[in-house]
Amino acid sequence: MNKSRIFSALLSVALISAVPTLANAQKANWQNLDLKTDSTFGISTEKAYKELLKGKKSVKVIVAVNDGGVEASHEDLKRIMWVNTKEIAGNGKDDDKNGYIDDINGWNFIGGPKESINFETLELTRLVRRDQDRFATTTDANVVEKDKKDFAVFKAERADLEKQMAEAKENLAGLMGFKAALDAVVKKIGKENPSIEDFKNFKPVTDVDARIQGVLIEELGKNNFKDFYEDQITEGVDYYSRQVNYNLNLDYDPRAIVGDDPNNIMEKFYGNNDIAGPDAMHGTHVAGIIAADRTNKLGILGVADNIAIMGVRCTPNGDERDKDVANAIRYAVDNGAKVINMSFGKPYTWNKEIVNEAMKYAVEKDVLIVQAAGNENKNIDVESNFPNHKDLDEKTIASWITVGASGPKDDQTLKASFSNFGKTQVDVFAPGVKIYSTVPGSKYKNLDGTSMASPVVAGLAGLIRSYYPKLTAAQVKEIIVKSVTKVNHNVEYAKSEEPGAEKISVPFSDLCISGGIVNTYNALKLAATYSGKTVAK
Repeated sequence: MNKSRIFSALLSVALISAVPTLANAQKANWQNLDLKTDSTFGISTEKAYKELLKGKKSVKVIVAVNDGGVEASHEDLKRIMWVNTKEIAGNGKDDDKNGYIDDINGWNFIGGPKESINFETLELTRLVRRDQDRFATTTDANVVEKDKKDFAVFKAERADLEKQMAEAKENLAGLMGFKAALDAVVKKIGKENPSIEDFKNFKPVTDVDARIQGVLIEELGKNNFKDFYEDQITEGVDYYSRQVNYNLNLDYDPRAIVGDDPNNIMEKFYGNNDIAGPDAMHGTHVAGIIAADRTNKLGILGVADNIAIMGVRCTPNGDERDKDVANAIRYAVDNGAKVINMSFGKPYTWNKEIVNEAMKYAVEKDVLIVQAAGNENKNIDVESNFPNHKDLDEKTIASWITVGASGPKDDQTLKASFSNFGKTQVDVFAPGVKIYSTVPGSKYKNLDGTSMASPVVAGLAGLIRSYYPKLTAAQVKEIIVKSVTKVNHNVEYAKSEEPGAEKISVPFSDLCISGGIVNTYNALKLAATYSGKTVAK
């Protein structure tokens, strides 16, 4: 799964890299604002509602959130959740005969009879585990000709796994060291939530104290202490702990929880109906961006106003399995979704073919797929990120949008520092920095990532299909791509993830096919011309 954060290594007491912020003041729903009116590079959603959609009729569109779980009871989502009216809730029967018992709001393909998977390995880990027995006694000297290619791949993957594990352990140790030193300084200050002034007034006793003071003075100019500690320290420790204990651990395999045969790619009927699962943070946030209730005067405003959110759980805290991804796509399609959001991806794949076939199935059924480009600041024209457009037919690509993440300012920082890019693999960019949306417990939180940018576009796609239901999936994609706000200046991004890495400047048009940021207002005006209708300016 794509991470919404990439934590910097903290060796000894090093600076923590900050995710871009919204200048001096954060604006909830900034992704829906207008560049000209609000001086914020949103997608002009509110302008569209005010000037183009007022009084217009729409039809309800189902948007599937294929993700890590959705909290259906959230105050800002409960009214807009998809309900399978053909099922009788809680009777333990498959009333609609679709193969899934009590699938009221969707389905969970990584759940079993008693519980659901939370943590999972990376695909890389699974590939190395698969091949290590096969090549246990193989060396460069004795490898047979027919195995040379596979053996070379195995060695490269094993080396990558070992490198990532070493880095994760080093980063975890560094972050734990920073945490211990920071906790000691906070204890000396004597306040649970010290301010920037408290750190400025603190009198360091040791060199470590002084370095902690310097870091916190800098960081608290961007965030309050509580948010900084949770986002950078607590989440950082959790992230690297998961990598060490689960994601990169060859001895960890939770699949028995599900009870299926993970190697049987034709198997479809497994899982359970718990669409939230043990960690619904990511999927709930995604759902809110798409369609959080615009009528209840609570929380936030989703992009689309007449949407039913279908929760399809297929991604754990780790890498999703291709079998589950394919089945999740097919489930969403078969149960009426017209747009599927997939805020996930990975650099390795096991069964790419079955995902491709599911993509083609979605296209045949006129369903639009929207996918996050990934958060590694990589050119995915060159470096792999799965699923991807490569080796697929034009018809499938015409109904699939890949989305990069942008920030709020129309300047050199417009490309989110973490966002992947690619002139042939990424279609458009959309807001993905400090996006405020729904999280479990009927709460709200800012998160960053292409995982947040993708649902902005999925919401836009759902909005277009809602007000112009005769348009095909391919037409909706064409409209979204053609109607972007073009970016005619250079942007900067770091050449690597290392702190202080050299930045390079490139035309924004080099980062994606469209060369711009999606725009609701422009898209709806263009959609009206496709349908033969006119819309007031």
